[in-house]
Amino acid sequence: MYDITTPCPLAPALAARLREEREELTKRWLDRISARVELEPLRVFPTEELLNHVPLLIDGIAAYLENPAMVISADAPVVAKAMELGALRHRQGFDEYELLKEFEIFGGIVFAFLARTVQTLDAPCEKDELLVCGHRVFRAVAIIQEAALTHYMQRVRAKLAEREERLRGFNRALTHELKNQLGAAMGAADLLDLEGLPESEHARLLDVVRRNVRVMRGVLDNLVELSRLDSDTRQQRRVLLPQAVGEAVRQLRDAAQSARVRIRIGEMPPVEVSAAAVELAVTNFLSNAIKYADPEASDRWVTVRGATVETGTGPETVVTVTDNGIGVPPEKRERLFERGFRAHIDSATGVEGDGLGLSIVKDALDAIGGRVWAEFAPEGGASFSFALPARRAGERAGE
Repeated sequence: MYDITTPCPLAPALAARLREEREELTKRWLDRISARVELEPLRVFPTEELLNHVPLLIDGIAAYLENPAMVISADAPVVAKAMELGALRHRQGFDEYELLKEFEIFGGIVFAFLARTVQTLDAPCEKDELLVCGHRVFRAVAIIQEAALTHYMQRVRAKLAEREERLRGFNRALTHELKNQLGAAMGAADLLDLEGLPESEHARLLDVVRRNVRVMRGVLDNLVELSRLDSDTRQQRRVLLPQAVGEAVRQLRDAAQSARVRIRIGEMPPVEVSAAAVELAVTNFLSNAIKYADPEASDRWVTVRGATVETGTGPETVVTVTDNGIGVPPEKRERLFERGFRAHIDSATGVEGDGLGLSIVKDALDAIGGRVWAEFAPEGGASFSFALPARRAGERAGE
């Protein structure tokens, strides 16, 4: 059996050529990935620091090819760079297949380069020595791929564990809330059967039943939307952002008119979004703006705006709902997205709600890689925003 650590006369020359051509090889890899996933080159490696990973990976392969006795350990710099690449791909929403395909492309480019280079070298080399050189390159690429994929899967497992824990807590809170609403409705319904019940009390109890049933209906509607977000993002219904926002506004138009609140739609970029996610968030934000409109304001309004914002990991679609309502007391703002928390339970009378709406929005957006936050201006009112990773064009192939 041939010893793969045996020096090969071609290895030093091949390693030197790899180092010389690493920038060109990086460009080829970048172009191939961009064409494969229909992703803009500036998003494949969104910063110069990340783009510099690839030449370092090629340097690592060259070093292993040149010195077959070298061991690529878990703490080697080239492995660290591969792990960072795996973390980047997780943030960008790559799936396992795309990550494996990326390294298949990488390996193919390196092998094709070496095959061309061998033809130009004069150093004597036996066939078995050439095969060993190829084996070393294959092993180096495999180690780098394994490091990137392992780190990627660690991120996936951590996110799944966090999501499962969040789901268990959500289920506990939801079950408790539904039991309370159902108990109140059933208790009021039983009292309606009492003989001699005054008409005013009859109307009050009937209102209790209706109010609790409406709250439960709202919770169940939110759960239906949330269940749509549980599926693969490639299978979700995709629409343009103006269409999703328009549907949310349509659903609440009557409620806004009754509360004398004007809904204004500002700039809205024509980007593709998850219909369920956007409608769920915008409907909840608008509903709260209508519920907590300032009763003393002569002009009550709420504005919905959208924008595409560039970040370090690629563009995001950001939607903001701003109102001139009563706002939220400063001491209660940190708890806004907690399950069951209602900021105005003591100050706003006659407002129905279960305190689950904002927490459902947060859980839903977290589950698909989004985020949600609130801001408050000194002059009053509130702005609730959410951001979703901009749809990658390559996802169309999966639909």
